[in-house]
Amino acid sequence: MPDFQLDPRIAGDTVPVAEFALSDLRLMNDRRFPWLVLVPRRAGMSEIIDLNEADRTALLGEVLQVSEALRAATACDKLNVGALGNIVRQLHVHVVARFESDAAWPGPVWGSGAAIPYAVGEVESLVGQLTAAGIA
Repeated sequence: MPDFQLDPRIAGDTVPVAEFALSDLRLMNDRRFPWLVLVPRRAGMSEIIDLNEADRTALLGEVLQVSEALRAATACDKLNVGALGNIVRQLHVHVVARFESDAAWPGPVWGSGAAIPYAVGEVESLVGQLTAAGIA
């Protein structure tokens, strides 16, 4: 099996935040939606069911940790968690903080207008809030 390599589209659309035991945690570079992406460092995986049992358990734990921290950091109205992979086949899990006032509410964030990149310092500020809320 080939070595793990991050899909170029994920790399181009996100910025690194942290490394967990299984996954890389990345922030979607779109300030309209606080949107985290967990990418398990396993080559050739496209579905959660492709992971072995230990990795599935680890991924769920990471999703829960990220979800709790994102909710605490943003005081969002709703969390959206999903592993779609229709465009980017590499296994990745989205954790998106949603607000009734956001640009896409109540619809999905995918395909909702053009991304607005974070300004200088905004990524660091959000990462600081996430760290304070439990992302190591």
